Amino acid sequence: MEFPALQFPSFFIISVYLLFSALFTEGQPECNVKLGWSLSAGDTNLPWNSPSGEFAFGFRPLQRSPSDNEDLFLLAIWFNKIPEQTIVWSKNEYSLPRGSTVHLTNEGQLILYNPQSKEIWRAQTNNDKSSCAAMLNSGNFVLINGNSSYIWESFKTPTDTILPGQSLSMDGNLNSRQSETNYTKGRFQLSMQSDGNLVLYTIFLPLGDVNSAYWATGTVRDNPEAQLVFDEAGYVYLKQGNDSTQNITNKDMGSSQDFYHMARIDYDGVFRAYSHPRKDCTANAKSCTSAWSVIQSTPEDICTAILRGLGSGFCGYNSYCVNTNGKPECFCPEGYSPVDSSDMFKGCKPNFQLPSCLQNGWELNLEVVEFKELNNTDWPFTDYEHQTDSQVDEDTCKEFCRRDCFCVAAIYDKNNCWKKKFPLSYGRQSKILNRTAYIKVPKGNETDLCPGSKDQSTLVLVGSVLLGSSVLINFILLLIISVAVFFIYHKKMLNLWSDSTSFGLRKYTYKELEKATGGFKQKLGRGAFGTVYKGVTPSTPKRYIAVKMLKKVEPEGEKEFTTEVNAIGKTHHKNLVTLLGYCDEGENRLLVYEYMSNGSLASLLFGISRPHWNQRVQIICGIARGLTYLHEECSTQIIHCDVKPQNILLDDFLTPKISDFGLAKLLLAEQSRAALTNIRGTVGYFAPEWFRKGSITVKVDVYSFGVMLLEIICCKSSVAFAMGEEEEALIDWAYDCYSKKKLNKMVENDEEARNDMKSVERLVMVAIWCIQEDPSLRPSMKRITQMLERVAEVPVPPRPSLFSSS
Repeated sequence: MEFPALQFPSFFIISVYLLFSALFTEGQPECNVKLGWSLSAGDTNLPWNSPSGEFAFGFRPLQRSPSDNEDLFLLAIWFNKIPEQTIVWSKNEYSLPRGSTVHLTNEGQLILYNPQSKEIWRAQTNNDKSSCAAMLNSGNFVLINGNSSYIWESFKTPTDTILPGQSLSMDGNLNSRQSETNYTKGRFQLSMQSDGNLVLYTIFLPLGDVNSAYWATGTVRDNPEAQLVFDEAGYVYLKQGNDSTQNITNKDMGSSQDFYHMARIDYDGVFRAYSHPRKDCTANAKSCTSAWSVIQSTPEDICTAILRGLGSGFCGYNSYCVNTNGKPECFCPEGYSPVDSSDMFKGCKPNFQLPSCLQNGWELNLEVVEFKELNNTDWPFTDYEHQTDSQVDEDTCKEFCRRDCFCVAAIYDKNNCWKKKFPLSYGRQSKILNRTAYIKVPKGNETDLCPGSKDQSTLVLVGSVLLGSSVLINFILLLIISVAVFFIYHKKMLNLWSDSTSFGLRKYTYKELEKATGGFKQKLGRGAFGTVYKGVTPSTPKRYIAVKMLKKVEPEGEKEFTTEVNAIGKTHHKNLVTLLGYCDEGENRLLVYEYMSNGSLASLLFGISRPHWNQRVQIICGIARGLTYLHEECSTQIIHCDVKPQNILLDDFLTPKISDFGLAKLLLAEQSRAALTNIRGTVGYFAPEWFRKGSITVKVDVYSFGVMLLEIICCKSSVAFAMGEEEEALIDWAYDCYSKKKLNKMVENDEEARNDMKSVERLVMVAIWCIQEDPSLRPSMKRITQMLERVAEVPVPPRPSLFSSS
């Protein structure tokens, strides 16, 4: 077949063009974002995905605190095929309102605009223009010029995370977030220094200046040409020159075909390597139980790593740090409370006047001075005196501090005693610390031992000066001063009563709480005592509260409502939900609590994935301490009467806090009993004496705690357990497992717990003691706490009588 003379050249040219175009396209990254494209925050348009769909670039709802303002967004890159949709890059310095846009302009610039079309950020391309952009399968978002070169890429401007195939060059940094949900730059930085040393630093906020190093590779060299590399196999190492390398991670992270990998400097300052199964959870997220697993942590214990430089240490001043299952937690000593319950990094404040050495100071009245003991705890700095002698024992050490009005705490260790001044810094608690801390507090933590003493002493001084003049003038002035003091005093009392109780509780109007909750629209839950709504404090719109609208209270209770609320308000413990205020306007009875971001223990225990074993153990201990405080340590004994996972709430750090304590007195007696016995008696949380209508003592809480303890151990609901196919109650099944030495059945598929069977057995034995039918056989919560903390031995428990037989 012959082609016409004019057609053959055209066909040849077209064929060659198509061939070279195909070859050119195959060798270049896919330009999946074209010039002129844009995304808008809050719109339903899809993000810009990588070809595999595993990564996405776009706007994500920003939550500075859980369930925060849904109209704020973050420009980010995230894993797109896992339920967590974990963010790996963001413009974290910007919280963007709805309507903000990111635009790849026709001029080849990537620009971020606010809703008023004002430019707030653009990718720096050194005046080069892109011809397109791409979200790559590696997680790297790139701008590509006409020569197919990357003129900007997210891998070169990382935030807190690096991915396989990414490196951190000299003078490059990773900056931690402020919290799990606040993506702005936080208190820690990983720096690949120009001298070849890889260093973790603490940071001074808000300026962002480097403070002190708490970990380093020590690889300082001349002309190092160093970089931190995350290779495709999942290993992170420091590369210097062509040959020299030093592993940062050395544990197998699993095949990259089976697992996603990432490394991140977390908000707590620990650089962690993570892996996540690649199982596609998009189609059926509910059945997907995979999650990120920590493969390696650097440093392993951040609590003891940060011990140099200015500042407070990992936790804020007057708090102490505990390493729990590789994650740090901050706690306040007894007698202290958080400065900000939503941010434990801000430290703790005393619930009493600081020692002042003034003549009327409580610390000079030795009879009201007591010490709160913390074992294995130390604040290694801020000591101003050291006593050492063979005759120095614990009591002598406390006496040294008791008789020194400047002393706020004492640390004892083998005939050594250190006196501490305020504020306490670098606090830490660890089993390897053989030191005991004694915190100096007034008995009962009374804050008003000398109310108004400063004002009165001033008046006395003024009166004394005036009395030196003339008897008549002084008499007149004294009369005027007396009248003034009388009116000022009564005015203060009236203001205190109208604004709050003497215990710091705010009295709200119904309209205030109606506005704070948006008309009681967002319901957090419903319980025996009433319905809970989410709201914001009128004075601080970004501080969330939980408002409980109580059911009808008893007639006598209405008269005593304020008294009962005051009794609740006097309770202060790190394992109790804090009551902030109340409303008793007309028939409306509402209580205002701190908002607990992680919901209830029930949702954590009985959800898709169970919490870590060590985490559950810490939760158990926290609940026990809270109940011990209610039963034995607060000024008025409180019996909870409804201890169950739904009434244990969790804060940002998963610290357990008991809710609804003290409310049983506010309900009608028959209504309370009906609510509490609504669950089937054979499988509920309520002690046998409930159903005999006998006297109610603290032992009913002990019984409920025992049932809940079994639930926490095996992550099974006692109610769901009995309603399933099993023919026996959870408590009977647990005892059978214990007596037949088959406790491994209670923690099957829980590798962490199965590796700690001695602790499992100890906890089960404690639970069996708690659920004895005879209340006199049940130990007190204080004894239970001692057994959980291994201070007291756990004897072999008898078989509990069947609940159904009672």
